Amino acid sequence: MTTQAHRPLAVAIMGPTASGKTAAALAIAARIPSEIISVDSALVYRGMDIGTAKPTRAERAAAPHHLIDIIDPLDAYSVAQFRNDTLRLVDDIVGRGKLPLLVGGTMLYFKGLADGLDELPGADPALRAELEDEAARHGWPAMHQRLAALDPVTAARLAPNDAQRIQRALEICALSGKPMSELLALREKTELPFELLSFALEPSDRAVLHERIARRFDIMLDEGNDDNLIREVEVLRRRGDLHPGLPSMRCVGYRQAWEYLDGEIDYKTMRETGIIATRQLAKRQLTWLRSMPQRGVIDCLGSDPAATMLAQIAAHGR
Repeated sequence: MTTQAHRPLAVAIMGPTASGKTAAALAIAARIPSEIISVDSALVYRGMDIGTAKPTRAERAAAPHHLIDIIDPLDAYSVAQFRNDTLRLVDDIVGRGKLPLLVGGTMLYFKGLADGLDELPGADPALRAELEDEAARHGWPAMHQRLAALDPVTAARLAPNDAQRIQRALEICALSGKPMSELLALREKTELPFELLSFALEPSDRAVLHERIARRFDIMLDEGNDDNLIREVEVLRRRGDLHPGLPSMRCVGYRQAWEYLDGEIDYKTMRETGIIATRQLAKRQLTWLRSMPQRGVIDCLGSDPAATMLAQIAAHGR
């Protein structure tokens, strides 16, 4: 699909966890020939299907999906890799005469795609080791408090236990002498080679979204099902090369299941902390969305969010 400005059109479907992004994307794909690009930092990992709510085989058969199951949980996937992969994929999908649908809740990926990559200091292994030593002594929540004093804008977007991103933000402050948020604000915005029509599925009643989150987490934990989150994490642990410090194992749900299997918490606590962590993730996602003024907000609790999107896509192409 091409817009009047002769730039091809891509559609972004953003939203917090459990907001119905996959269902909306598949409903659109049923009406408009489309391919789906996952914008999710957890779906990239192979062998992590249940805790990430990865689209089912049937859903993936209904429309081609990309950037799912592309790396091992031992490895990392950066915003730069995502941006490069997505630019290539959009071009390929448009070349096949289909509509690219960018679907997910990793707002940092959406921001990196739309705004371009950052001119930030590179990694400093010695400084990172120093920060890790401090975190081992004082805990990541204390490091988060330090970041809040240096860069409150960035700290507000990060969870107190988001070790990887807290460490990176503190590293940038130390190396550049400036907050990461200030450096990001200074960068030049790059124009995408396609037009991005962005929709945000946001709840009119956050309590209902919280109920959805709890219900979905309980389905993941279903002990009557051989394929549940605990068994999935048991399989990952048996590999012997994974550990809780990896970005993959810090994903919501996996961290709590790992602690439970280590005997650090009981089953009830694991369930409660998993649901709380998922709700906190949704809150951070909504905070990110509010900073994206170009989005079209659609109530994810409405009767047919996909129909609203389809009407706006059709109007956009006129």
